[in-house]
Amino acid sequence: MNLRVATFNASLHRAAAGQLLEDLAADADSGVGEDPQIRAVAEIIQINNPDIVLLNEFDHDEDGAGVDLFRKNYLEVPQNGKSPVTYRYSFTAPVNTGVPSGHDLNGDGTVGGADDAWGFGEFPGQYGMVILSRYPILTEQIRTFQKLRWADMPSNLLPTEYYGPEISAELPLSSKSHWDVPVRVGSSTIHVLASHPTPPSFDGAEKRNQRRNHDEIRLWADYLSPGQRSRWIEDDTGTRGGLAPSEQFVILGDLNADPLDGDSWPGAIDQLLSHPRVRDTRPGSDGAVEASEVQGGANLEHAGDPRLDTADFTDDPAPGNLRVDYVLPSRTLQAVFSAVYWPLTGHPGSELTGSSPFPASDHRLVRADLQIKE
Repeated sequence: MNLRVATFNASLHRAAAGQLLEDLAADADSGVGEDPQIRAVAEIIQINNPDIVLLNEFDHDEDGAGVDLFRKNYLEVPQNGKSPVTYRYSFTAPVNTGVPSGHDLNGDGTVGGADDAWGFGEFPGQYGMVILSRYPILTEQIRTFQKLRWADMPSNLLPTEYYGPEISAELPLSSKSHWDVPVRVGSSTIHVLASHPTPPSFDGAEKRNQRRNHDEIRLWADYLSPGQRSRWIEDDTGTRGGLAPSEQFVILGDLNADPLDGDSWPGAIDQLLSHPRVRDTRPGSDGAVEASEVQGGANLEHAGDPRLDTADFTDDPAPGNLRVDYVLPSRTLQAVFSAVYWPLTGHPGSELTGSSPFPASDHRLVRADLQIKE
């Protein structure tokens, strides 16, 4: 059987806590959701119809009400004639974004605000994550790594001279969280490894965000490596170690790292793309090539193949369009198809990703079809 797996930074974040819930609520007259940006996100998901999808930048609420509202009022309602999609299973959990650290993390002489949270955010849960699945999620086997300390990673890139000993000892590695979410597909179990590392920018000479992005990506590289290399990893329940060599997986997320362009720490994403357990299916699109040529600017100086770009960022000044969103299955899984949803201008769906009044996101949905034993 084929399993379609996708990742989508859907930009379902809002400026204040609770605002996304208001936007997800049903309209009093129609009984369905009417927010144009959320409708565009839902339509893209309906068009691509993944069996499992990770949504980055979906504001977290403790009750999980946002996930239910998104399914009921948007995904399960036809958008512009598209077929509704139903996901019986879901997972979401707290993240570090917006959680006050009590420290002056950005060194501006004051304590408080988005820059001084354990992960950049105006309120706890901003820029959260959600996994939706048609197949059962093995809830009791989920591992989360929200509290794992950066300092506990051997040979880390933590800038201790910048932060000082007190902050360095407390700072979590993950700017949001890292999740290992096992999903039962037929007779197989697929571990969905979900994360959203911090952007490698918005810092100073100390390169604290570049360094953190590199090490957030490295967490998965170590997690997939046997023996000593993964022994330091401890999940939020206190269980140590990585993923057994026999287990199948797919890495999903906006990893905020391009192999050749942008501001990433050297070799950051290569830690996964070159990992012996990871298969890079190199999904691409014609729309990304067109956008690179039309928009110009920083794109003209890029070393990477524009066909592989997954995000439409500012072109002047840099960074330009980049490959930052990934679906990376284990080498034990055969990929029969992969793509980035980025239609050419004037083609169906281009209004959802282009410069229309209500584009869904500056990121594109990335998907892969994997062969799974039944």
